[in-house]
Amino acid sequence: MHRLILLFPVLFGLGFALPPAHAEGNLASRATRLDPLTLTGDLGFSTPRYELETGKYYRWRIESDGGEEFLVLAPGLMRNSWINQIVIDDKEVKPMGGIYGIEFDEAGIIDVWFVPIVPGNYDFWVDGFEDRGMKGVFVVR
Repeated sequence: MHRLILLFPVLFGLGFALPPAHAEGNLASRATRLDPLTLTGDLGFSTPRYELETGKYYRWRIESDGGEEFLVLAPGLMRNSWINQIVIDDKEVKPMGGIYGIEFDEAGIIDVWFVPIVPGNYDFWVDGFEDRGMKGVFVVR
């Protein structure tokens, strides 16, 4: 690792340059809609597994029937994604730096629009209900 760092100044001094990193097109357009995550008072969990690709734009809809207070957590995924916006009742929230969790105190729908950046397996769960089956995983390739 240290040899690579020391090699960069030599390469640049000899006229070598690294190609610019960029993505073709707008990554934040035409989001792929994931199957909704539906939370119910009978502690149901509709979708326990999502398969995602890095660099692809997604819309994750989370719906609650209001039967319980639910706090949905996905800290690994949220730390390793670019979060474009969160939409609650047609009102947009533009987070700068990520989100901790999404809480429902009553029935409602929340959409999270994001681009996963780092591959890996990222758990998500409803705080306090994971032992009752309210947990899942995002598999990001």
